[in-house]
Amino acid sequence: MVQMPDINRELLACLQCGYCMRVCPSYEETPWESITPRGKVYYLNQLSNRSPMDAILRRGVKVDDEFVEAVYKCTGCAQCETVCHVNIEFAEFWEKVREWLVDMGKGPLPVHKKLHDRIKETKNPYGEPAEKRGAWWPEEIPHSPRADAIFFAGCTASYRMQRIAKAGALVLHRAGVKLDIMGGEEWCCTSPALRTGQVDLTPEFAQHNIRQVETKGAKAMVMTCAGCFKTTSHDYGRYFSNPTFPVYHFTQYVAKLIKERKVKFTKELNVKITYHDPCHLGRHGGVFDEPREVLSKIPGVELVEMPRNRMGSRCCGAGGGYKSAFNDLAVNIAAKRVEEAVSTGAEILVTTCPFCVLNLEAGAKQIGSNIKVMDISELLLEVTEPEAKVPAAVPEKAKAATSA
Repeated sequence: MVQMPDINRELLACLQCGYCMRVCPSYEETPWESITPRGKVYYLNQLSNRSPMDAILRRGVKVDDEFVEAVYKCTGCAQCETVCHVNIEFAEFWEKVREWLVDMGKGPLPVHKKLHDRIKETKNPYGEPAEKRGAWWPEEIPHSPRADAIFFAGCTASYRMQRIAKAGALVLHRAGVKLDIMGGEEWCCTSPALRTGQVDLTPEFAQHNIRQVETKGAKAMVMTCAGCFKTTSHDYGRYFSNPTFPVYHFTQYVAKLIKERKVKFTKELNVKITYHDPCHLGRHGGVFDEPREVLSKIPGVELVEMPRNRMGSRCCGAGGGYKSAFNDLAVNIAAKRVEEAVSTGAEILVTTCPFCVLNLEAGAKQIGSNIKVMDISELLLEVTEPEAKVPAAVPEKAKAATSA
């Protein structure tokens, strides 16, 4: 008998209706029912109900490589959850199934194992040195003791998309926020490991990151990455402890600053933009309004929504370990999202996650689109530029003295 994970309720509840198939981004790229939520739940049911009769009838009901790949051919977007008639919480369900595969030694995929090992060894999935983690920090921002907020850039913004980390910190600095970072002591949030079923690192890493913020005496933590935000605010409590301080996504913190009249807009853009909801921030984290509130306050911006938005937002294709294992398919998914953005007539596609920016840029390049892909922090950086100082008029007496 195959030892099954604790998913019996979900397996019994599934109606095999197939609504999940219509919204599954990975199914669009690999149109085999075996990789759809319905197909995988059906197979899990067969594993759960396996009997000696299967061997007699030569039915190969087992956890083989094909099934393992099907489980990992999933972006973890959880849009299947939004259309499920029996309310199966698929976001946690698929992570639990992946954890089970890892426990049995059947998973993860080799590329995901490498990410795990790099995180364990270097505290980031890119294998970069810790001493370079805070190298992006702008010189004009002082490191404030007992800061208003610790700015948690995350691995991708620290090492690959540094322009987003810089933009976010500068925007907050211009609003008068006293900031600091953890630098080399900022460890990966462990989202890349968690999403692929590798949960062993999270307790230690969660404890480290939370205690670093507490030691610095900061009032809050601000995350620029949707995955970091979801992991820290929603997952740490399951494996270690909920943070003892408020955890904000960058957009939540900026929305708060705007309400407090601390953000000074100095420029008008006069541009049409559309907004992409990152899965971890939107569907998983429940943050839909604040990014739109911030965008609506930018002078001259016209915000137009894509047909699929908020809870029904189309995934960019980068999450759940999908991009690292199936990069070409991930870029295909991003390209479809970019096409949807282009159809609105928007000149800029704005999102709120470095990983989404990275993949959507690749999607735009694939289809030859000139739509600009930006993180919301980069947009805010443009419209909060310090006003140019006009030289004071020189008094007439001073002019006369100078000419003499």
